[in-house]
Amino acid sequence: MAMEPFADEASALQVGGLKIENRLDRVSLYGSLDLTRDKAGLRLARELHTILEAVVAALQREDTALPETVQTAQGEDTVKNPFG
Repeated sequence: MAMEPFADEASALQVGGLKIENRLDRVSLYGSLDLTRDKAGLRLARELHTILEAVVAALQREDTALPETVQTAQGEDTVKNPFG
């Protein structure tokens, strides 16, 4: 895995159609991933498992210092209508 969870604002990975983006306060997963019942599905499942294990380990290292929730700016950005 080429990404250390919560270490920077730039690293990203892709597992199948699932994108994993690193941030300092979150790791975002979006897209779609089919884990088929074959060797390819097993390979993708193992890759995703490795990534999620790293996220869990990073969170557990800071368990006592973690806030209850993190505030995000999603939906708070207002852009003036250029046509209005």
